[in-house]
Amino acid sequence: MGRNAMRLDGIGSTIFAEMSALAVRTGSVNLGQGFPDEDGPEEVLEAAVAALRGGRNQYPPGHGTPELLDAVIAHQQRHYGLALDRSQVVATTGATEAIAGALLGLVNPGDEVVVLEPYYDSYVAMIQIAGGVRRPVTLRAPDFRLDLDEMAAAITPRTRLILLNTPHNPTGTVLTRTELEGVAALAIEHDLVVVTDEVYEHLTYGVPHIPMATLPGMFERTLTLSSIGKSFSVTGWKVGWASGPAELVAAVEGAKNWLTYVSGGPLQPAAAVALDQHDAFHQKLAADLHGKRDLLCDGLEALGMRVYRPDGTYFATTDVSAFGHADGRAFCLALPETAGVVAIPSQVFYDDQDEGRHLVRWAFCKKPSVIEEGLRRLGAADLSAG
Repeated sequence: MGRNAMRLDGIGSTIFAEMSALAVRTGSVNLGQGFPDEDGPEEVLEAAVAALRGGRNQYPPGHGTPELLDAVIAHQQRHYGLALDRSQVVATTGATEAIAGALLGLVNPGDEVVVLEPYYDSYVAMIQIAGGVRRPVTLRAPDFRLDLDEMAAAITPRTRLILLNTPHNPTGTVLTRTELEGVAALAIEHDLVVVTDEVYEHLTYGVPHIPMATLPGMFERTLTLSSIGKSFSVTGWKVGWASGPAELVAAVEGAKNWLTYVSGGPLQPAAAVALDQHDAFHQKLAADLHGKRDLLCDGLEALGMRVYRPDGTYFATTDVSAFGHADGRAFCLALPETAGVVAIPSQVFYDDQDEGRHLVRWAFCKKPSVIEEGLRRLGAADLSAG
């Protein structure tokens, strides 16, 4: 008998850790894990240094530092017209802990969670750890749009909540107002909570991000999760938050109190500086990423891959079936040796293995020179199955 608790059955290390370690071991260009290779605003980094030097190194308030709570409140009002108070925001260790707190705080064993497939991998892990049952609604190639009839069919009397991710990782889909209104109608009809992971909220390319909480009748049943990492290129800071009705926020805090309790004491006030003073950074970042997206996608198309160009996030998806590998994982495992490049097999984000079998996720949140070098290596290699 193994020593791991049954709740961890089938939950190993993340694919990101596995492939990034492979990139380091082989000296490969890492177009897999979604972290940028340039830092965020200098003033924000200096604010963190000032907080470190200024004695902000002990436990911050469990709910979050006043500066960060107020900055999130101002951000939600400024960008989306949502009026919050401090009881309606809680700081978390990145959006990952916000997801964990939401699922542990709101899902009972046996409750069903409707979730978009392919999944960000922490959703699968935390639904299982919470004792929930995932009910997938698959976004299918080539357009990866939400089928509202499939979502309606996935809802049963045991459904507890809908977990949305928009802009969506890994497909890059940004849900439209029509799609969101359809989800809202289902949530109201079945009296469901909607948890929305919006960490890529500012990184869209020619299409608007619409928070679910802004739709009529939805604020009172929507828990919104986000973080500073993606919008301000400080993914290692792990400063996130949950916002929404005080009752739902309290459920997150009730769980997170027994996970980290608090974290990032000197980073929370620095995150507030980013949110309050540096909208121009993520606006420029989105414009830069738009160009990098096209650089990568054009290059992958030239190599003979079918490319699904995203409307948001750091990632583009390709179909690599033309290269003859059994699946995307086999393709990605061979790639470091044959081409010196690392990517992520999308099939690990699917229950429906046939749907994701030959899809591969590529990150374009890198310097143009890194993307170009990755494309050069891919172009010089034999990508076909041996």
